[in-house]
Formats: sequence, structure tokens, C-alpha cells
Amino acid sequence: MTPITVRKLDLNGQPIFTYTGTVLARSATAVSLEAFFTRYARLDLGYTVFEQGDRFVEHFYSDRWYNVFEVYAVGTQRLRGWYCNLTRPAVIEDDQVSAVDLALDVWVDPDGKTQVLDEAEFAALPLAADENGAVRAACAELLDLAAHRAGVFEKIE
Repeated sequence: MTPITVRKLDLNGQPIFTYTGTVLARSATAVSLEAFFTRYARLDLGYTVFEQGDRFVEHFYSDRWYNVFEVYAVGTQRLRGWYCNLTRPAVIEDDQVSAVDLALDVWVDPDGKTQVLDEAEFAALPLAADENGAVRAACAELLDLAAHRAGVFEKIE
């Protein structure tokens, strides 16, 4: 199993945080990896809770304006849901993947219910009109994929 460093970057390309995962699969435009939640002992977001040791199966794309994290409860295979970050397309290298976070997020419950998160933070970002449009289109794509139980959302109950 090949280790990989994940770098979440701010709008200026500066690291917000960095962690290590293990590569599960690669293609010409994507990497999937496994990582474990270690930032906090417990993080209650209101719509879900992340606990230390939760398993994340993360999908990064160099040709899409998002990444998707499948979140599994610690010590089980119970799917908590999918956390989707709207980002600039990821830069995928042999031993590292980097993505510029653009604040807007989508949460998808295991039953398919969706929530768009952090819209005010996204609106405050100084993005060019074309980038704003790309993010909005990517958000719509994620919502459509979830509604149709397609792509990474095929596991919706």
C-alpha cells in the first residue's frame, strides 16, 4: 500500500492542513485513498458527527471541481455519509495530492438527503466569474449524482 500526502490549501495556495493516507486506486485523472479522522476526538457538525478513527475513502479528481469523502464510523462499516468539498481541480502527483478549498461543501446522507453548506463563506471569496460558475456547476453535478444514486453515490439506501 502506497502512502500519499493530502494537502488542503486556501485560496492563495497556502496549506490549511496536511495529512497522510494510503492509495487505493489511481487513474489518469483521479486518485482514491483511505485516511482516518484524527483532527479532533469528536466533531459534531449538526448534521453528522465525526469521531477520531472514522475511516474516510477519499476521491480526488484533476478534471473536476470537487472531491468526495465517503465517511465510515470508527470500528464499523456503517456509512455516515459523503462529505463533498468544492475545490479547484486537484493536483495529483505520485506521492501527494493538493486541492484548493473553495469553502462550498455538500453533505449527502446515506439515504440520499443533501445539504449545501457554507454558502456565505463561498460568496465572500474573491473568485472570477468563470471560477464561480465552475463551482456552481460542480455543486449542481454533485446534487444530481446524489439524486440519481450515480457515481460515488451508488451506495445510497
